[in-house]
Amino acid sequence: MTLKECKKEEKVDREFQRKFKFEGSITVLTQMMVDPAAREKRGGAKNLPLRPGEILDVIQFTNQEQILCRNSQRRYGYMPRAVMLPL
Repeated sequence: MTLKECKKEEKVDREFQRKFKFEGSITVLTQMMVDPAAREKRGGAKNLPLRPGEILDVIQFTNQEQILCRNSQRRYGYMPRAVMLPL
């Protein structure tokens, strides 16, 4: 990884911590898959787009309805628990 890529990732992580009021280091708890039977849906301000079959990194189990996740493009957002399947 080049220095430029490393700095870009650090910037994305800082923006995530500010936007979601996340304190501490960002660690991946587990990986989960979006239900392949789920319907595709665009993301919102703090929600990730719903792509069936996508593997997501779980950052935090926030509440009974949502999980804070990171996708393969290093974008952060909430995902409904109802559409998540354990790997």
